[in-house]
Amino acid sequence: MLLLPVLSLSPSFPSLASNRYLQFRPRRSRRVVRCAAPDSGGDEFTAKSGYLFELSATEADSLGEYRIPKIAAVYSRKPLLVARRLVQTGVAFGKWFGLRYIDTLLDRSESMFQVRAAELRKILVELGPAYIKIAQAISSRADLIPPSYLDELSLLQDRISPFSSEVAFSMIEQELGLSLVELFSEISPEPVAAASLGQVYQARLRKTGQVVAVKVQRPGVQAAISLDILILRFMAGLIRRAGKFNTDLQAVVDEWASSLFREMDYNNEASNGIKFRNLYGSIPDVVVPLMYTEYTTRKVLVMEWIEGEKLSEVKDLYLIEVGVYCSFNQLLECGFYHADPHPGNLLRTYDGKLAYLDFGMTGEFKQELRDGFIEACLHLVNRDFDALAKDFVTLGLLPPTADKEAVTKALTGVFQNAVAKGVSNISFGDLLGNLGTTMYKFKFRIPSYFSLVIRSLAVLEGIAISFNPEYKVLGSTYPWIARKVLTDNSPQLKSSLETLLYKDGVFRIDRLESLVTESLRAKTEKAIVKQTEGTDSTMVMKEILSFTLTEKGEFVREIIVQEFAKGLDALGLATMETAAARVPFSSFFYSPLMTKEDIINLRNFRRLMLLLLGARRKEESSTESRQASPDKNQILYMEELSLVLNQVESIQDILPIISVILELPPESQQQLLQLPVNLVRKLISRAAARTVRRAFL
Repeated sequence: MLLLPVLSLSPSFPSLASNRYLQFRPRRSRRVVRCAAPDSGGDEFTAKSGYLFELSATEADSLGEYRIPKIAAVYSRKPLLVARRLVQTGVAFGKWFGLRYIDTLLDRSESMFQVRAAELRKILVELGPAYIKIAQAISSRADLIPPSYLDELSLLQDRISPFSSEVAFSMIEQELGLSLVELFSEISPEPVAAASLGQVYQARLRKTGQVVAVKVQRPGVQAAISLDILILRFMAGLIRRAGKFNTDLQAVVDEWASSLFREMDYNNEASNGIKFRNLYGSIPDVVVPLMYTEYTTRKVLVMEWIEGEKLSEVKDLYLIEVGVYCSFNQLLECGFYHADPHPGNLLRTYDGKLAYLDFGMTGEFKQELRDGFIEACLHLVNRDFDALAKDFVTLGLLPPTADKEAVTKALTGVFQNAVAKGVSNISFGDLLGNLGTTMYKFKFRIPSYFSLVIRSLAVLEGIAISFNPEYKVLGSTYPWIARKVLTDNSPQLKSSLETLLYKDGVFRIDRLESLVTESLRAKTEKAIVKQTEGTDSTMVMKEILSFTLTEKGEFVREIIVQEFAKGLDALGLATMETAAARVPFSSFFYSPLMTKEDIINLRNFRRLMLLLLGARRKEESSTESRQASPDKNQILYMEELSLVLNQVESIQDILPIISVILELPPESQQQLLQLPVNLVRKLISRAAARTVRRAFL
């Protein structure tokens, strides 16, 4: 993963005519592929692990793809090399942990924190890309990593010692089949950034004059990563057997390793970048660099030069929200996502936009898993832990044979307090932390896709937490989830919405209110992100009508019309019964019309009116908590009737509705005109059904 540097473009580049590497020509034929530069200079990886690089041409070719049998076949013939790597790794980490233990015994841990952090970073650099990648995965979590370690590990994102430019320029010419002078009119003599897999030069294309970033793969990474993954995979198998884990740890390593091998193929990264640009490049304030495929090979990548600062260093909450929205689209809309969004791969451009870089590591999130993830979020926020246990089965976290009742009880204990704070206060990191014990107890499985998806969300929250400790990525993502649930045409999500809104046939208006209210927060415009808590009721009303009157809002529109019909029917009955109650001695010859269901429908009707009028939800009336005894039924529904009729007190309350309707698109106005007919049909149907029931039952 190599990020484009956070540097200003210099007014002029050094001339290629004076570049001493200009006439360098690599030898075309050689039996042994020696990847290391003749002089490692400041390249600590080559200096300490360069013995891994020398492979025959056949062996090097066999490591082009991640295939464990081939990797094992190569290194089964090199037992001494494998043993040397094991000793090097064991000694390096053993020494470091030993020193940390001595610090603890001598009560100097805090004073030595900075020193040990620097030593750990040096160890990771010397061991190479596989270990650097693992460190990068956690380097964005300011809430989990001590500041000293965080500062040191963050240097692994783009400040690793570069390898020889002579080797890099030779590789460019060999891979592209042209000399540097034919390719570029200008190029920086030294790399402007270096990371675990390669380094970047700034150049200008000779043909077009376009300023570009030239990314060159670090020699030896394929061999080093192949051996380290083979060792890590073996260790994962031992740990699983010793700890009796239900999760296939080797499969998790395989998923990560597969993505890492794909990342080392720059042709693949270019294709990913093009796809990412096509899918998400049109999102407001999102920038995706252009890929130059004609100048791209397996080891060399040329892309548009992007200037900016690391998102983690500029404290721009608006761009965090843009990133959340883009992540929502990646994970839950299109299913193609950036699987390595560490701070170095997210830039704030100088014109205030969010730039995504480094597309070597991406993932695909299947439709059924996307729907399952959305359902899990819905059930979590609404505290439906029984359904959440079933979601975990759908997502592959639990086997179908798991004791769901016990899991439900455990999940209730784990999540109850966290969810009670409200969706905007749910910490993604806290949820994962709280879930750890339960996952071990019930032998949760970690599907191979899951680690990459969770990491992509956790990294974004980690960046935000670094300058806003109160930020919650789930709280920012949930509005988009709510909107998708209300407007998506997926049969699975429609079924989930219906199940969420109805229990034993009773409409749960509070859940619709929650979904609609949350969906209205799904904005990325700067004015919306920075707005205060208050919201103009006319704007709320317009938003609700806008999405319910579209084709996507048809399912929710039908639910609202159905509940309106029930409410109007109950309103008519309440009006008749109120009028009859004023007739002297009516109780002797007039039987009550209102049922308990009708009272609930009348109450829901009042709250629907509040919702559609854009009014702020009021405290629950005492009538809602009052038990409806036979003696008080009359008072109860009369109070409900009064509350309904008081929703619109004057013509002034109608004018905003009319103004909003006039502002709607013609298609929405046409849908609105059809609603009364549909509503009347449902009212007639209810009245006819009630008449039949009273006549024959």
